Amino acid sequence: MRRKVLQATISAVAVAVLLLGFPLAYLGAMYVGDNEQRELTARTDSLARGVDSRIDAGEEIPQSTVDNAADASGRLPASVLVIDPDGNRIEGGDPIDGKVVSDSRRTEDGAFITVSVSSLQIALREAQVVVLVIVASFVAFVAGISVAVWQANRLAAPLVYLAASAEQLGSGQVRPQLQPSGVEEIDLVASELARTGDRMAGRLAAERQFASDASHQLRTPLTALTMRLEEISMASDDEAIQEEARISLEQVERLVGVVDDLLRQSRQAQGGTTEPVELMDVVRQLEEEWVPTFTKARRELVIDVPEGEKVLATPGGLAQVLATLVENSLKHGGGTTTIRSRPSGPSGAVVIEVADEGEGVPEDLAPHIFERSVTSGAGTGLGLSLARDLAAADGGRLKLSQRTPAVFSYFLAGVPRTLDATAVLPRGRAISSTGTRKGWFGRP
Repeated sequence: MRRKVLQATISAVAVAVLLLGFPLAYLGAMYVGDNEQRELTARTDSLARGVDSRIDAGEEIPQSTVDNAADASGRLPASVLVIDPDGNRIEGGDPIDGKVVSDSRRTEDGAFITVSVSSLQIALREAQVVVLVIVASFVAFVAGISVAVWQANRLAAPLVYLAASAEQLGSGQVRPQLQPSGVEEIDLVASELARTGDRMAGRLAAERQFASDASHQLRTPLTALTMRLEEISMASDDEAIQEEARISLEQVERLVGVVDDLLRQSRQAQGGTTEPVELMDVVRQLEEEWVPTFTKARRELVIDVPEGEKVLATPGGLAQVLATLVENSLKHGGGTTTIRSRPSGPSGAVVIEVADEGEGVPEDLAPHIFERSVTSGAGTGLGLSLARDLAAADGGRLKLSQRTPAVFSYFLAGVPRTLDATAVLPRGRAISSTGTRKGWFGRP
């Protein structure tokens, strides 16, 4: 599309320049030629009036009158010849070589006047106008190409992003991020693509939640059935009953394996074994475990986490990562240690920060702080490396966001509204400002 837009715009500019440039150059040259001819006639008429006035007064024709007619101040240089009624010749101006354009006439008192200019000088002035038109046409053509490139990029870039979003939608990423392009038709398609992604996300989430719930619900009766069959097998002395119980146990074990596979696939589809975790519950447990230790060290542990905030994580993994960061702050930091959380970006992600008021991480150690066996000398160097691996296993990211004083940031995904009715079947929304297109896609 970008190439076609460029070709169409450049072709239109080229046609406009050709249709306007050539006639303008021709008319400009003709105008200059006609203007010089009128100027030559005006100079001859002015000289004739001056000569007649001198003859009527009985005076000689002065040389200055002829020289003034030949003067080139603002005009083309001319060669002037005046022959009075007595046959005296008076010449002014320099002789002109080559072709000339002349205007001759006889005055009322019988004097003969000829004013000549070089035809080459007239042609040069005409050529100047043509060159000026050519330069203006070239500038217009370059400006047209620049506008064409800008317009092509403006139209093509949103389509490229739209194609990439459609590719993401087809590959399973059902919530592509689309920014308004400013082109109404493209934004209309992007909006419908986003709505389709929302509907698919809601339905997939509902299906995965159902598979997970069904798997959990089946495990309990299957476990009870297994125990019952084992009791029957142990309580009976009849070999036939024991054999039947054994066969039934094998069937149940295979069914348990199918349920486990179903549960594992459901968890993998949702992003590993993560689940919604109440962040405050994990932090309170950490507070109970570590406050006495901090008190003995004459340090303080402060919790700044809002109630009801949830993240997608493995409860044990999340607790282990935070415990590692708190322990690291206790060993290597100083002052008050603070655990706080805040939103991170518009996607619903959450960042958990563990900060203290100590001297921070040495400059030479900071780039390698998460590498195995890297330590300041007060530990094994494995804690932060294992914490980073646990964070990555939950789809999170652990980083040293500030060196002095030390601030460790743990980025986690927030809990989506997977079972919200408006997310499963979102309402249509009007994109176009016109009433007609609103009726196509918007619901009343």
